[in-house]
Amino acid sequence: MRSEPTFWVRDVPVYGDVILAPMAGFSDVPYRALCTAYGSAMQYTEFVPADALQGKRNPLWRRLDKRPGEYPVVFQIFGNDARMILRAAQNIESLGPDIIDINMGCSTRKVSGRGAGVGMMRRPELVAETFRLLTTHLSVPVTGKIRLGWDEDERNFLEIGRIMEDNGAALAALHGRTRAQKYNEAADWDAIAELKQAVSIPVLGNGDVRVPADIDWMLAYTGCDGVMVGRAAVGNPWIFSRQDRAALPFTEITAAIRLHLQEMLAYYGRPHGLVLFRKHLRRYFSGYALKAIMQQMFQTEDEAEFEELLVEAETAVLNHT
Repeated sequence: MRSEPTFWVRDVPVYGDVILAPMAGFSDVPYRALCTAYGSAMQYTEFVPADALQGKRNPLWRRLDKRPGEYPVVFQIFGNDARMILRAAQNIESLGPDIIDINMGCSTRKVSGRGAGVGMMRRPELVAETFRLLTTHLSVPVTGKIRLGWDEDERNFLEIGRIMEDNGAALAALHGRTRAQKYNEAADWDAIAELKQAVSIPVLGNGDVRVPADIDWMLAYTGCDGVMVGRAAVGNPWIFSRQDRAALPFTEITAAIRLHLQEMLAYYGRPHGLVLFRKHLRRYFSGYALKAIMQQMFQTEDEAEFEELLVEAETAVLNHT
């Protein structure tokens, strides 16, 4: 860890400039633990709808679980009503988040179509009210993750970024695409640079970071304070330590698999943790001719058999090289 923080989120120090982006279905406790081990500097939970955080606990609350000592942890929530978002944030503050983040970037129709996620950006007054309420009534810093806007005709990220800052936001993360672009077309790094120039709070850049060299390129090109990595980190935690996955020996891949699986088993139990781990396996094995072994791994619920197959995979790769 660096001796001095790379940047601060109000009074929360962040030691490092590469951060795992919040991803639905992936940013659970085990995956965050793995990415932390490889150098992710700040950990976002999966997002939780504000309306699910109003009353008694339900299964969605589990997305806000955290490991002992995990720091800094950002609880991410979303909604389309400022007072409901406030109540949700107040209800979860006792769980010990270091930061609470408002998702204003999700582009899926079921979220953005009802005015949440990136849909919030179409209502600047809602953004202002939300951040004003949260920063007034919460003790932890409040941040937001946004996109460029709804579409090319509604690229209002600068307006929203300034509104966030004016109403107390402690950080803004920008995914350099519109809602309409989803994950298509090149991310607009110039926009990230524009936002960094427009506000005085820290800015995180997100989009099209695929290999370690992209991290330093984005930092230099945009002047942003940190880089968020999402899809490129799945099956590739080494990106957080700026290691090129393509240059690693296969034993490094399997070491990460074993560490990740142990975290899954510890959190989800046996055999459920092993079953849930399957969605990560294909990405870990990407680039290797291990389809037959992988298919067997997908079918087993036995930990010992999985380990035997992993050793078989190591032998197959070693013999092939």
